[in-house]
Amino acid sequence: MGDLEIRAAVADDVPAIVAMLADDPLGAQRESPDDLSPYLTALQRLTDDPNQHLVVAVRDGRVVGTLQLTIIPGLSRRGTVRSIIEAVRIHAEERGSGLGTQLIEWAIETSRSEGCQLVQLTSDTSRVDAHRFYERLGFTASHVGFKLQL
Repeated sequence: MGDLEIRAAVADDVPAIVAMLADDPLGAQRESPDDLSPYLTALQRLTDDPNQHLVVAVRDGRVVGTLQLTIIPGLSRRGTVRSIIEAVRIHAEERGSGLGTQLIEWAIETSRSEGCQLVQLTSDTSRVDAHRFYERLGFTASHVGFKLQL
């Protein structure tokens, strides 16, 4: 395998990112790879916000992974800054290669450099393999999450 680069996502990466988001049973129901315009609009909003880091992992010129890291300043926990890891996806051909670990380690180190004292993430209850993966990396299932569709 070639060298890995983790860098900020750009517009040319959006088709590959959306394809990875759609490449599982949950994503297949909620993503629309045939219409990239809302994704390009979202990328611009993310790029304009210094607390948002949408990154891609690139190997041999090909996007093979992605995640979004959000930095959240707060008052609770004595003014703790925290980060949230979202939308972690690894290309099907790269799963099991250690790439997911490299991306999460990048997110943790970036969180440290941004002054975060806490890194959190959520994972759909159906993603049992992902839960084991996050637990191996030291995350603990400590909260129950709730969502309200608007």
